[in-house]
Amino acid sequence: MTETANATSPGAPKRAARRRQGMLPGRQDWSTWPHYQAAASGFRGYWYPVCFADQVGDKPRKVRLLGEDLFVIRDGGRIFGMKDRCPHRGVPLSYGNKQFPGTVSCVYHGWTFQLETGDLVAAITDGPRSPICGKVRQPTYDVEERLGMVWVYVGDGERPHPIDEQLPEELVDNAAVLGQRIQPRAGNWRFACENGYDEGHAKYLHRAALWRLFKPMPVWNTTKIVKRGRWIYRVQEKQYWEAEFPGLGRWSGQAWYKARPPKETRNIGNTSSHREVNPVIAAQEFPGFASVAMPGVLRIAYPTFIHYEFYVPVDADNHLYVGVMADFQKGVRTLPFYVKYLGAVRWLFHGQFSGQDRWMVEVTDAPPERLYRPDESLLQWRRLAEDTAEARLDRLREQGLTPADPTA
Repeated sequence: MTETANATSPGAPKRAARRRQGMLPGRQDWSTWPHYQAAASGFRGYWYPVCFADQVGDKPRKVRLLGEDLFVIRDGGRIFGMKDRCPHRGVPLSYGNKQFPGTVSCVYHGWTFQLETGDLVAAITDGPRSPICGKVRQPTYDVEERLGMVWVYVGDGERPHPIDEQLPEELVDNAAVLGQRIQPRAGNWRFACENGYDEGHAKYLHRAALWRLFKPMPVWNTTKIVKRGRWIYRVQEKQYWEAEFPGLGRWSGQAWYKARPPKETRNIGNTSSHREVNPVIAAQEFPGFASVAMPGVLRIAYPTFIHYEFYVPVDADNHLYVGVMADFQKGVRTLPFYVKYLGAVRWLFHGQFSGQDRWMVEVTDAPPERLYRPDESLLQWRRLAEDTAEARLDRLREQGLTPADPTA
């Protein structure tokens, strides 16, 4: 495995010892990964999708992200973000509106802030020469539009990295038609991310999902985790389509009408498909069909499309589920996708299938926990999150910035 954090950074020996200890199945708590344990409300220093772009107009739209209340608003074709608390009396600024171009005014006393800078430029009820103007600045957020969605950056004073560096690479460089769904869900974002990347649950929990009606999956398989760049991949080595359990009998998730996929496609989608792999997907040369990256992005590569899930932390008890299905086509070739997605896939995949995951995330209660062999994928994800968080905190310290992470 390639280390993400600088091996010579302060505390590296202790982090390495914690990681070695944390790779043991059966670990009862998350103390091995202190930054991951502390990230109940999410990791700072990333872009997060918060809503669809066409949902933002010239009225403030309230957003809760990483435990922070903010709002987004459109002005002059551009979207801005600002802290949703008037510093005067603490009233939400999202209750207000635009009284002047490029500004937002608090509904209570008319304190008016410039959207670009957050500067207080008028206090309407104190007249044009109010002495408070120029003495107050409201915190603002960097905002971008990508993939038809609004993305907000939450950091600790550092300059945000370009959003394209964080998006899945193939979505930046290739034309694609998208089917998307954004849902508020209960449960911590870490449970949602771990469920998505979990090795075992899809084989059993989803066996009754309509999406899997004609799609076989093995009873179990041996897997290795491969790191490439900022992603870690689950690579299936050997699959077992049925198994004899001592003293119990034979068990199989197969049915006579489910054909097993050819070996060459089993790390692309893990389902039965004899269709030719899309050229864009084939060009990525993914080591395995399932991969995950910070700050909680799942990628499942099928032969003809890729499914992404973004787990957006709202606070410690809630998250946004953002599902994106991408078919790398353009022009008239996008029409069959729209018909298929709107007619069936949206309800079968982003609906009933994903609803089973939603159910499990809502009732997950960990730690404490007892892990088993397939949970190696979860341990590797936690290791990736821990090392990446530590590397970012090192960069903040070098810049003289104070991180919000209480374990820093």
